[in-house]
Amino acid sequence: MIDLTLSPEQELIKDTARDFATKHLLPGVMERDEKQKFPHDEIKAMGELGFMGMMIPEEWGGSDLDAISYVIAVEEIAAVELATSTIMSVNNSLVCQVLLDWGNDLQKAQYLKPLASGAKLGAYSLSEPQSGSDASNMRTYAEKNGDQFIINGVKNWVTSGENSDFIIFFCKTEKGVGSKGISAFIIEKGTPGLTVGKKENKLGIRASDTCELYFDDCKIPEKNLIGSLGQGFSIAMKALGGGRIGIAAQSIGLARSALEKAISYSKDREQFGQSISKFGAIQNKVADMATNIDAARLLVWKAAIKKDQGKDFSKESSMAKLFASTTAMTAATDCVQIHGGYGYMQEYGVERLMRDAKITEIYEGTSEIQKLVISRELLK
Repeated sequence: MIDLTLSPEQELIKDTARDFATKHLLPGVMERDEKQKFPHDEIKAMGELGFMGMMIPEEWGGSDLDAISYVIAVEEIAAVELATSTIMSVNNSLVCQVLLDWGNDLQKAQYLKPLASGAKLGAYSLSEPQSGSDASNMRTYAEKNGDQFIINGVKNWVTSGENSDFIIFFCKTEKGVGSKGISAFIIEKGTPGLTVGKKENKLGIRASDTCELYFDDCKIPEKNLIGSLGQGFSIAMKALGGGRIGIAAQSIGLARSALEKAISYSKDREQFGQSISKFGAIQNKVADMATNIDAARLLVWKAAIKKDQGKDFSKESSMAKLFASTTAMTAATDCVQIHGGYGYMQEYGVERLMRDAKITEIYEGTSEIQKLVISRELLK
């Protein structure tokens, strides 16, 4: 039996995140979207609130909270700005969590502490131009040379690639053995041989930068290896499992925002002599949105609870991401439809929800990949 009652601490986290998002994110959200402006001050403030390393123990700079508290906070931030919640999610789930689970004490002291406290920002780099869903088909190669590695190759779709301080990345360290030849490393920005490429001009989450990375005879010390040689692909896949819980929570936040805006507009808008909220077509959309949001949240919380219990949650996190991202895309589209022509206009803010929602069905594993993960878990 799952207890769905939030603790006083979790209620405080929800209220704090909602208050922060309303007061500090909402006023500039449209400008950041239009100008692709990174939320530097807002991310710094979130670090001071303890939102950038929520599940990391206090000894390593984090807030030492459970996964439920984390998804609650992500949902509240995403309800106002998906782009900022993306930056938050990557730093928490893909960067800090990797260092906590696989980093050594030296790496934790040097990298995890400042990342979890919000003093520094992290990025996670797995994809390459020729390897999207087929992540193991990477070409970036790290050649061992004494007590260092020399890296050459190109990575892409790197969230916070431009504005991060540290980057966890994956590359081949042995050729001809497939995924068993992939290893994980951490690198500091400014390292000679590492160049940040152009910032992508994206459909949505425009305040979150996405870049390519170029490695040209880039030398990093052996101590920057995370885990052991050949362990990288396993690290990457397990990290993505946790990351998908965050993406699902983001999706719920966006969908909830779409629902709230749809309800508000439908009550105010009159056609044929009455509020459009009186029409069955509108009522059906609102009912479906609310039902799917609540169902998605239950899936997310189930995955988060299993994570907190130390159990395998790969199936549950994929289910949560699959359903929640579909819910977000449908809710955002229906919200625009309910607004009619006004929904297509920038000033109402709902067209941004539709643009932002699409990425939830793509990044950290497409919906098709989630179905593959789920079916494999069921059929193994």
